[in-house]
Amino acid sequence: MRVLAAALAAATVAVAACAGVQTPTPAAASAVQESAVERQLTWLMDAVGRAPLPDSELTAHFAESFLRQVPPAQINEVLKTWKDLRLDKVLFVRGTSLVAEMTLNGKKQNLELTVDGSGLISGARMDDPPVERTPPTSWKELDKRMRAVAPQVGFLAAEITKGGACRPVHGIQPRTPRALGSMFKLYVLGAAAEHIKDWKTELTIRPELKSLPSGELQNRPDNSKVTVEEAAKLMISISDNTAADLLLNKVGRKAVEAKNRQWSSTRNEPFLSTRDMFVIKGTKRVDAYLNAPDRRAFLRDVVAKVPLSDITTWEKPTAIDTVEWFGSPKDVCRAHASLRGLADERVNQAMSTNTLAAKELTDVWYKGGSEPGVLALGFSAKSGGRTYSVTLMASDPAAPIDENQAGSELIALAQGAFTLATRR
Repeated sequence: MRVLAAALAAATVAVAACAGVQTPTPAAASAVQESAVERQLTWLMDAVGRAPLPDSELTAHFAESFLRQVPPAQINEVLKTWKDLRLDKVLFVRGTSLVAEMTLNGKKQNLELTVDGSGLISGARMDDPPVERTPPTSWKELDKRMRAVAPQVGFLAAEITKGGACRPVHGIQPRTPRALGSMFKLYVLGAAAEHIKDWKTELTIRPELKSLPSGELQNRPDNSKVTVEEAAKLMISISDNTAADLLLNKVGRKAVEAKNRQWSSTRNEPFLSTRDMFVIKGTKRVDAYLNAPDRRAFLRDVVAKVPLSDITTWEKPTAIDTVEWFGSPKDVCRAHASLRGLADERVNQAMSTNTLAAKELTDVWYKGGSEPGVLALGFSAKSGGRTYSVTLMASDPAAPIDENQAGSELIALAQGAFTLATRR
Protein backbone atom coordinates (compact mmCIF):
# COMPACT_ATOMS: atom_id res chain seq x y z
CA MET A 1 0.00 0.00 0.00
CA ARG A 2 2.56 2.49 -1.12
CA VAL A 3 3.83 4.41 -4.07
CA LEU A 4 7.17 2.99 -5.18
CA ALA A 5 9.98 5.19 -3.92
CA ALA A 6 12.18 4.84 -6.97
CA ALA A 7 9.72 6.52 -9.31
CA LEU A 8 9.19 9.41 -6.98
CA ALA A 9 12.82 9.89 -6.11
CA ALA A 10 13.61 10.30 -9.78
CA ALA A 11 10.89 12.95 -9.99
CA THR A 12 12.39 14.76 -6.95
CA VAL A 13 9.29 14.16 -4.90
CA ALA A 14 8.50 11.97 -1.95
CA VAL A 15 5.10 10.42 -1.48
CA ALA A 16 3.69 7.87 0.84
CA ALA A 17 1.00 5.34 0.60
CA CYS A 18 -0.23 2.25 2.61
CA ALA A 19 3.40 1.57 1.94
CA GLY A 20 5.85 4.36 2.85
CA VAL A 21 7.87 6.43 0.51
CA GLN A 22 10.64 8.69 1.65
CA THR A 23 11.94 12.15 0.90
CA PRO A 24 14.95 11.99 -1.44
CA THR A 25 18.19 12.79 0.34
CA PRO A 26 21.49 13.15 -1.58
CA ALA A 27 23.79 10.28 -0.66
CA ALA A 28 27.54 10.72 -0.68
CA ALA A 29 29.59 7.83 -2.00
CA SER A 30 31.51 7.72 1.28
CA ALA A 31 28.35 7.21 3.34
CA VAL A 32 27.85 3.53 2.56
CA GLN A 33 28.52 2.50 6.17
CA GLU A 34 26.30 5.04 7.90
CA SER A 35 23.08 3.07 8.31
CA ALA A 36 21.77 -0.48 8.44
CA VAL A 37 20.22 -0.31 4.98
CA GLU A 38 23.47 0.98 3.49
CA ARG A 39 25.44 -1.76 5.22
CA GLN A 40 23.09 -4.30 3.68
CA LEU A 41 23.64 -2.73 0.28
CA THR A 42 27.39 -3.17 0.75
CA TRP A 43 26.85 -6.82 1.70
CA LEU A 44 24.53 -7.39 -1.26
CA MET A 45 27.03 -6.01 -3.75
CA ASP A 46 29.62 -8.44 -2.40
CA ALA A 47 27.17 -11.36 -2.21
CA VAL A 48 26.12 -11.27 -5.87
CA GLY A 49 29.61 -12.35 -6.86
CA ARG A 50 29.64 -15.30 -4.43
CA ALA A 51 26.25 -16.92 -5.05
CA PRO A 52 25.06 -19.50 -4.23
CA LEU A 53 25.37 -18.56 -0.57
CA PRO A 54 24.80 -20.87 2.42
CA ASP A 55 21.41 -20.63 4.09
CA SER A 56 23.10 -19.48 7.29
CA GLU A 57 24.46 -16.37 5.60
CA LEU A 58 21.13 -15.53 3.97
CA THR A 59 19.21 -15.90 7.24
CA ALA A 60 21.77 -13.57 8.84
CA HIS A 61 20.90 -10.83 6.34
CA PHE A 62 17.23 -11.33 5.38
CA ALA A 63 14.25 -10.84 7.69
CA GLU A 64 12.11 -13.85 8.54
CA SER A 65 9.11 -12.15 6.89
CA PHE A 66 11.07 -11.89 3.63
CA LEU A 67 12.27 -15.49 3.79
CA ARG A 68 8.69 -16.72 4.20
CA GLN A 69 7.86 -15.12 0.86
CA VAL A 70 11.20 -15.83 -0.88
CA PRO A 71 13.07 -18.88 0.48
CA PRO A 72 16.89 -19.09 0.41
CA ALA A 73 17.01 -21.27 -2.70
CA GLN A 74 15.02 -18.67 -4.63
CA ILE A 75 17.19 -15.83 -3.33
CA ASN A 76 20.26 -17.67 -4.60
CA GLU A 77 18.71 -18.09 -8.02
CA VAL A 78 18.10 -14.35 -8.18
CA LEU A 79 21.59 -13.50 -6.93
CA LYS A 80 23.12 -15.69 -9.62
CA THR A 81 21.26 -13.71 -12.29
CA TRP A 82 22.67 -10.54 -10.69
CA LYS A 83 26.31 -11.61 -10.93
CA ASP A 84 27.09 -8.70 -13.28
CA LEU A 85 25.31 -6.15 -11.08
CA ARG A 86 27.12 -2.82 -10.68
CA LEU A 87 26.28 -0.01 -8.28
CA ASP A 88 26.34 3.33 -10.10
CA LYS A 89 25.09 5.66 -7.37
CA VAL A 90 22.77 5.84 -4.40
CA LEU A 91 19.87 8.11 -5.33
CA PHE A 92 18.62 8.65 -1.80
CA VAL A 93 18.65 7.19 1.67
CA ARG A 94 16.18 7.75 4.44
CA GLY A 95 15.77 5.74 7.58
CA THR A 96 15.23 2.10 6.67
CA SER A 97 15.06 2.51 2.88
CA LEU A 98 17.23 3.47 -0.02
CA VAL A 99 17.02 3.61 -3.79
CA ALA A 100 20.15 3.02 -5.83
CA GLU A 101 20.86 3.31 -9.54
CA MET A 102 22.35 0.07 -10.83
CA THR A 103 23.55 -1.44 -14.08
CA LEU A 104 22.51 -5.05 -14.68
CA ASN A 105 23.64 -6.82 -17.84
CA GLY A 106 24.27 -3.45 -19.45
CA LYS A 107 20.83 -2.07 -18.58
CA LYS A 108 20.04 0.70 -16.10
CA GLN A 109 17.86 -0.42 -13.17
CA ASN A 110 16.73 1.04 -9.86
CA LEU A 111 17.10 -1.07 -6.73
CA GLU A 112 14.81 -0.33 -3.79
CA LEU A 113 16.14 -1.86 -0.58
CA THR A 114 14.47 -1.76 2.84
CA VAL A 115 15.40 -3.18 6.23
CA ASP A 116 13.38 -3.93 9.33
CA GLY A 117 13.95 -2.67 12.86
CA SER A 118 16.69 -5.28 13.34
CA GLY A 119 18.57 -4.11 10.27
CA LEU A 120 17.66 -7.21 8.22
CA ILE A 121 16.55 -6.94 4.61
CA SER A 122 12.76 -6.85 4.50
CA GLY A 123 12.35 -5.79 0.87
CA ALA A 124 14.45 -5.82 -2.30
CA ARG A 125 13.06 -4.87 -5.66
CA MET A 126 14.71 -4.18 -9.00
CA ASP A 127 12.77 -2.11 -11.50
CA ASP A 128 13.22 -0.07 -14.63
CA PRO A 129 14.00 3.56 -13.84
CA PRO A 130 10.97 5.76 -14.43
CA VAL A 131 10.76 7.57 -17.73
CA GLU A 132 11.32 11.27 -17.25
CA ARG A 133 8.02 13.10 -17.69
CA THR A 134 7.34 16.73 -18.51
CA PRO A 135 4.42 18.57 -16.92
CA PRO A 136 1.40 19.26 -19.16
CA THR A 137 0.99 22.78 -20.48
CA SER A 138 -2.80 22.74 -20.87
CA TRP A 139 -5.83 21.21 -19.19
CA LYS A 140 -6.62 19.38 -22.42
CA GLU A 141 -3.22 17.71 -22.38
CA LEU A 142 -3.56 16.89 -18.69
CA ASP A 143 -6.98 15.28 -19.22
CA LYS A 144 -5.68 13.10 -22.03
CA ARG A 145 -2.65 11.92 -20.09
CA MET A 146 -4.62 11.39 -16.89
CA ARG A 147 -7.15 9.15 -18.62
CA ALA A 148 -4.30 7.09 -20.08
CA VAL A 149 -2.97 6.15 -16.62
CA ALA A 150 -5.78 3.72 -15.74
CA PRO A 151 -9.30 2.71 -16.79
CA GLN A 152 -10.82 4.62 -13.86
CA VAL A 153 -9.49 8.05 -12.95
CA GLY A 154 -10.50 11.07 -10.94
CA PHE A 155 -8.86 14.48 -10.74
CA LEU A 156 -9.42 17.84 -9.11
CA ALA A 157 -7.44 21.05 -9.01
CA ALA A 158 -9.13 23.50 -6.67
CA GLU A 159 -8.45 26.67 -4.76
CA ILE A 160 -8.92 26.38 -1.01
CA THR A 161 -10.59 29.63 -0.03
CA LYS A 162 -9.89 31.55 3.17
CA GLY A 163 -13.19 30.19 4.47
CA GLY A 164 -12.01 26.61 3.93
CA ALA A 165 -14.12 25.81 0.87
CA CYS A 166 -12.81 23.97 -2.20
CA ARG A 167 -13.41 26.10 -5.29
CA PRO A 168 -12.91 23.86 -8.37
CA VAL A 169 -10.55 25.03 -11.09
CA HIS A 170 -10.55 21.89 -13.24
CA GLY A 171 -11.65 18.31 -12.72
CA ILE A 172 -12.34 14.84 -14.08
CA GLN A 173 -15.23 13.20 -12.22
CA PRO A 174 -14.19 15.10 -9.06
CA ARG A 175 -17.19 13.90 -7.02
CA THR A 176 -16.93 10.19 -7.87
CA PRO A 177 -15.68 8.08 -4.92
CA ARG A 178 -12.66 5.90 -5.65
CA ALA A 179 -10.22 3.81 -3.63
CA LEU A 180 -8.05 6.01 -1.43
CA GLY A 181 -5.37 3.58 -0.30
CA SER A 182 -3.44 5.19 2.52
CA MET A 183 -4.98 8.60 1.97
CA PHE A 184 -7.50 7.40 4.56
CA LYS A 185 -4.82 8.37 7.10
CA LEU A 186 -5.92 11.98 6.65
CA TYR A 187 -9.09 11.10 8.58
CA VAL A 188 -7.07 9.45 11.34
CA LEU A 189 -4.83 12.51 11.56
CA GLY A 190 -7.85 14.79 11.80
CA ALA A 191 -9.43 12.70 14.54
CA ALA A 192 -6.16 12.61 16.47
CA ALA A 193 -5.83 16.40 16.26
CA GLU A 194 -9.38 16.82 17.56
CA HIS A 195 -9.40 14.23 20.34
CA ILE A 196 -5.80 14.02 21.61
CA LYS A 197 -4.75 17.29 23.21
CA ASP A 198 -1.30 16.23 24.41
CA TRP A 199 0.71 14.69 21.58
CA LYS A 200 3.42 13.68 24.04
CA THR A 201 0.98 11.02 25.23
CA GLU A 202 2.54 7.58 24.83
CA LEU A 203 0.91 4.75 22.93
CA THR A 204 1.73 1.12 23.67
CA ILE A 205 2.71 -0.95 20.64
CA ARG A 206 0.72 -3.98 21.67
CA PRO A 207 1.26 -7.08 19.48
CA GLU A 208 -2.41 -7.25 18.51
CA LEU A 209 -2.15 -3.71 17.12
CA LYS A 210 0.87 -4.37 14.94
CA SER A 211 0.29 -4.36 11.19
CA LEU A 212 2.39 -5.13 8.13
CA PRO A 213 4.67 -2.68 6.28
CA SER A 214 4.89 -0.02 5.07
CA GLY A 215 6.42 1.49 8.15
CA GLU A 216 8.79 0.65 10.95
CA LEU A 217 6.79 0.55 14.19
CA GLN A 218 5.79 -3.07 13.56
CA ASN A 219 9.45 -3.98 14.09
CA ARG A 220 9.75 -2.39 17.53
CA PRO A 221 9.53 -4.61 20.63
CA ASP A 222 6.08 -5.65 21.80
CA ASN A 223 4.64 -3.27 24.40
CA SER A 224 7.27 -0.59 23.73
CA LYS A 225 6.11 3.02 23.63
CA VAL A 226 5.75 5.67 20.94
CA THR A 227 4.36 9.18 21.38
CA VAL A 228 1.31 10.37 19.49
CA GLU A 229 3.50 12.99 17.83
CA GLU A 230 5.99 10.45 16.48
CA ALA A 231 3.23 8.08 15.39
CA ALA A 232 1.45 10.88 13.50
CA LYS A 233 4.63 11.89 11.71
CA LEU A 234 5.47 8.30 10.77
CA MET A 235 1.89 7.67 9.62
CA ILE A 236 2.16 10.49 7.09
CA SER A 237 5.88 10.66 6.21
CA ILE A 238 6.49 6.94 5.58
CA SER A 239 2.85 5.84 5.68
CA ASP A 240 3.49 3.68 8.75
CA ASN A 241 0.55 1.29 8.98
CA THR A 242 1.09 0.33 12.60
CA ALA A 243 1.23 4.03 13.52
CA ALA A 244 -2.15 4.53 11.83
CA ASP A 245 -3.66 1.57 13.68
CA LEU A 246 -2.30 2.76 17.03
CA LEU A 247 -3.85 6.19 16.53
CA LEU A 248 -7.11 4.68 15.28
CA ASN A 249 -7.25 2.51 18.39
CA LYS A 250 -6.49 5.49 20.63
CA VAL A 251 -9.27 7.74 19.32
CA GLY A 252 -11.68 4.91 18.43
CA ARG A 253 -13.36 3.91 15.18
CA LYS A 254 -16.40 6.06 15.91
CA ALA A 255 -14.27 9.22 16.17
CA VAL A 256 -12.58 8.54 12.82
CA GLU A 257 -15.93 7.69 11.25
CA ALA A 258 -17.30 11.01 12.50
CA LYS A 259 -14.37 12.83 10.91
CA ASN A 260 -14.97 10.88 7.69
CA ARG A 261 -18.64 11.95 7.65
CA GLN A 262 -17.60 15.54 8.29
CA TRP A 263 -15.23 15.68 5.35
CA SER A 264 -16.54 13.10 2.91
CA SER A 265 -19.70 12.22 1.01
CA THR A 266 -18.70 8.55 1.25
CA ARG A 267 -19.18 6.55 4.42
CA ASN A 268 -16.37 4.17 5.30
CA GLU A 269 -18.15 2.23 8.02
CA PRO A 270 -16.99 0.32 9.83
CA PHE A 271 -13.72 2.19 9.35
CA LEU A 272 -11.07 -0.44 8.71
CA SER A 273 -7.64 -0.51 10.25
CA THR A 274 -4.74 -1.47 8.01
CA ARG A 275 -4.51 -4.76 9.88
CA ASP A 276 -8.19 -5.39 9.14
CA MET A 277 -7.50 -4.81 5.46
CA PHE A 278 -4.51 -7.14 5.39
CA VAL A 279 -6.40 -9.92 7.15
CA ILE A 280 -9.58 -9.65 5.06
CA LYS A 281 -7.75 -9.67 1.75
CA GLY A 282 -4.63 -11.62 2.72
CA THR A 283 -6.54 -14.56 4.20
CA LYS A 284 -9.29 -14.68 1.56
CA ARG A 285 -12.07 -13.47 3.84
CA VAL A 286 -13.49 -10.86 1.47
CA ASP A 287 -16.80 -12.62 0.84
CA ALA A 288 -17.18 -13.57 4.49
CA TYR A 289 -16.70 -9.94 5.51
CA LEU A 290 -19.00 -8.49 2.85
CA ASN A 291 -21.74 -11.02 3.67
CA ALA A 292 -21.42 -10.76 7.44
CA PRO A 293 -24.72 -9.67 9.05
CA ASP A 294 -22.76 -7.51 11.48
CA ARG A 295 -19.44 -6.37 10.03
CA ARG A 296 -18.28 -4.74 13.25
CA ALA A 297 -18.78 -8.02 15.06
CA PHE A 298 -16.94 -9.84 12.28
CA LEU A 299 -13.96 -7.52 12.70
CA ARG A 300 -14.00 -8.05 16.46
CA ASP A 301 -14.71 -11.77 16.63
CA VAL A 302 -12.94 -13.07 13.51
CA VAL A 303 -10.50 -10.63 11.95
CA ALA A 304 -8.91 -9.46 15.21
CA LYS A 305 -8.00 -13.03 16.13
CA VAL A 306 -6.07 -13.84 12.94
CA PRO A 307 -2.27 -13.77 13.43
CA LEU A 308 -0.15 -11.75 11.03
CA SER A 309 1.68 -14.94 10.08
CA ASP A 310 -1.51 -16.18 8.33
CA ILE A 311 -1.51 -13.24 5.91
CA THR A 312 -0.28 -13.64 2.35
CA THR A 313 0.23 -10.35 0.54
CA TRP A 314 -1.41 -9.99 -2.85
CA GLU A 315 -0.01 -8.76 -6.16
CA LYS A 316 -3.22 -8.48 -8.19
CA PRO A 317 -6.15 -6.10 -7.56
CA THR A 318 -8.32 -7.60 -4.84
CA ALA A 319 -11.77 -6.20 -4.01
CA ILE A 320 -10.63 -2.62 -4.61
CA ASP A 321 -14.23 -1.59 -5.31
CA THR A 322 -15.66 -3.20 -2.17
CA VAL A 323 -13.07 -3.57 0.61
CA GLU A 324 -11.04 -0.39 0.77
CA TRP A 325 -11.30 3.18 2.01
CA PHE A 326 -13.19 5.38 -0.42
CA GLY A 327 -13.44 9.06 -1.21
CA SER A 328 -13.61 11.46 -4.11
CA PRO A 329 -11.05 14.07 -5.22
CA LYS A 330 -13.42 16.67 -3.76
CA ASP A 331 -13.36 14.81 -0.42
CA VAL A 332 -9.57 14.81 -0.39
CA CYS A 333 -9.54 18.54 -1.06
CA ARG A 334 -12.00 19.06 1.79
CA ALA A 335 -9.77 17.04 4.12
CA HIS A 336 -6.73 19.17 3.24
CA ALA A 337 -8.77 22.34 3.65
CA SER A 338 -10.08 21.30 7.06
CA LEU A 339 -6.67 20.17 8.31
CA ARG A 340 -5.14 23.47 7.21
CA GLY A 341 -7.97 25.31 8.92
CA LEU A 342 -6.90 23.84 12.24
CA ALA A 343 -3.74 25.99 12.13
CA ASP A 344 -2.14 23.21 14.19
CA GLU A 345 1.66 23.17 13.93
CA ARG A 346 1.71 19.46 14.86
CA VAL A 347 -0.47 18.66 11.84
CA ASN A 348 1.59 20.97 9.65
CA GLN A 349 4.81 19.20 10.60
CA ALA A 350 3.33 15.79 9.82
CA MET A 351 1.89 16.85 6.46
CA SER A 352 4.99 18.82 5.38
CA THR A 353 7.48 15.96 5.62
CA ASN A 354 7.31 15.21 1.88
CA THR A 355 7.44 17.78 -0.88
CA LEU A 356 6.92 18.46 -4.58
CA ALA A 357 9.52 20.03 -6.84
CA ALA A 358 7.90 23.24 -8.08
CA LYS A 359 9.61 26.56 -7.46
CA GLU A 360 6.39 28.59 -7.25
CA LEU A 361 4.98 26.49 -4.41
CA THR A 362 5.44 26.86 -0.66
CA ASP A 363 4.01 25.07 2.37
CA VAL A 364 3.52 21.86 0.38
CA TRP A 365 1.47 19.08 1.99
CA TYR A 366 1.22 15.53 0.67
CA LYS A 367 -0.42 12.19 1.39
CA GLY A 368 -0.92 9.40 -1.10
CA GLY A 369 -2.02 5.81 -1.20
CA SER A 370 -1.68 2.64 -3.22
CA GLU A 371 -2.25 -1.08 -3.36
CA PRO A 372 -2.36 -3.38 -6.39
CA GLY A 373 -4.76 -1.69 -8.82
CA VAL A 374 -4.85 1.59 -6.86
CA LEU A 375 -2.69 4.70 -7.07
CA ALA A 376 -3.74 8.01 -5.51
CA LEU A 377 -1.85 11.23 -4.82
CA GLY A 378 -3.14 14.26 -2.93
CA PHE A 379 -1.32 17.58 -2.55
CA SER A 380 -2.02 21.06 -1.27
CA ALA A 381 0.29 24.05 -1.40
CA LYS A 382 0.44 27.83 -1.35
CA SER A 383 1.31 30.14 -4.23
CA GLY A 384 0.98 33.89 -4.54
CA GLY A 385 -0.93 34.19 -1.27
CA ARG A 386 -3.50 31.55 -2.26
CA THR A 387 -3.83 27.88 -1.36
CA TYR A 388 -4.50 25.15 -3.89
CA SER A 389 -5.25 21.44 -3.78
CA VAL A 390 -4.45 18.87 -6.48
CA THR A 391 -5.73 15.30 -6.21
CA LEU A 392 -5.10 12.51 -8.71
CA MET A 393 -6.75 9.09 -8.38
CA ALA A 394 -6.33 6.04 -10.62
CA SER A 395 -7.69 2.52 -10.26
CA ASP A 396 -7.89 -0.67 -12.29
CA PRO A 397 -9.89 -3.61 -10.87
CA ALA A 398 -8.47 -5.97 -13.50
CA ALA A 399 -4.70 -5.42 -13.39
CA PRO A 400 -1.99 -3.87 -11.21
CA ILE A 401 -0.94 -0.32 -12.01
CA ASP A 402 2.77 0.08 -12.72
CA GLU A 403 3.56 2.30 -9.74
CA ASN A 404 7.03 3.05 -11.03
CA GLN A 405 5.98 4.54 -14.36
CA ALA A 406 2.47 5.69 -13.42
CA GLY A 407 3.80 7.33 -10.27
CA SER A 408 6.26 9.35 -12.32
CA GLU A 409 3.49 10.41 -14.69
CA LEU A 410 1.13 11.47 -11.91
CA ILE A 411 3.88 13.55 -10.33
CA ALA A 412 4.39 15.40 -13.60
CA LEU A 413 0.63 15.92 -13.95
CA ALA A 414 0.48 17.30 -10.41
CA GLN A 415 3.30 19.72 -11.14
CA GLY A 416 1.56 20.88 -14.29
CA ALA A 417 -1.80 21.18 -12.53
CA PHE A 418 -0.41 23.54 -9.89
CA THR A 419 1.15 25.70 -12.58
CA LEU A 420 -2.04 25.85 -14.62
CA ALA A 421 -4.21 26.55 -11.58
CA THR A 422 -2.02 29.32 -10.21
CA ARG A 423 -1.55 31.09 -13.54
CA ARG A 424 -5.15 31.27 -14.61
